[in-house]
Amino acid sequence: MNATRNADSRSVVRPFGGGGIDGRRLAAYLGHLGIEPADRPTAATAGVLRELHLRHLRTVPFENLSVHLGEEIVLEEERLVDKLVEGRRGGFCYELNGAFGALLAALGFEVTLLAARVFGEEGRLGIPYDHMALRVGTVDDGVWLADVGFGAHSHWPLRWEDRGEQRDPGGVFRIVDAGTDTGDLDVVRDGVPEYRLEARPRELRDFVAGAWWHSTSPTSHFTRSLVCSRVTEDGGRITLSGRRLKVTASEGGSEERELATDEEVLEVYRERFGIEVARVPEVRAGDAGRRE
Repeated sequence: MNATRNADSRSVVRPFGGGGIDGRRLAAYLGHLGIEPADRPTAATAGVLRELHLRHLRTVPFENLSVHLGEEIVLEEERLVDKLVEGRRGGFCYELNGAFGALLAALGFEVTLLAARVFGEEGRLGIPYDHMALRVGTVDDGVWLADVGFGAHSHWPLRWEDRGEQRDPGGVFRIVDAGTDTGDLDVVRDGVPEYRLEARPRELRDFVAGAWWHSTSPTSHFTRSLVCSRVTEDGGRITLSGRRLKVTASEGGSEERELATDEEVLEVYRERFGIEVARVPEVRAGDAGRRE
């Protein structure tokens, strides 16, 4: 099927299904996650999914730098994978879960893209296609909710059909019926609803409007701030918000400091996140002005 371009020419899309992962990209993606060719997964098991999920969170940052560097957000499997693997970058949910879903599909997992709306202030739901998550079937242990694109979230996939508490290094999670007539589910973390999942399967092209809105609207939190964050090897988290660096330990304590120079900011991007950028990203002045 030919690629298509949306009306504002910002995003290129193709149907989802893992076709964007050829042999070279698959090997490179696994290598980026620290998996050597001899250790390549041979079966789409729950254990493999769990390992890949955690490796992804530790390796590929949740970040919105493209929004502020003027880079195009392209929802096409090859471009998503190339950005993360060859470009050594991260992204937000559409990019991270889009690429991760393509990787899983190429490894034989049954992957379904799902749309979600994020709970905001006073429990209000966000825009349609506000978030992308993955429903993943394994060959040995049922179906799971995988999400490497929500920032601070579960470190491991959540069991899809389990309606009880699921304890995780990222918190105590529950997947509960939302009480709608469409079969929606609410994902709850530590007693607070995070997002509402729709049951209907989606394709990458369905998320173009959400990605466009989040990368252009002056009311989107992605245009109003800079973030780059990943899980650390000890189960904590490191986050660079603009020039403020925060390191949170796995047990909950944290340290914060303001980076004084551009050189310090670029060094943190490079040394702590593996990201090379030519200049320090800044929140776009035009958006900041419209928010006043």
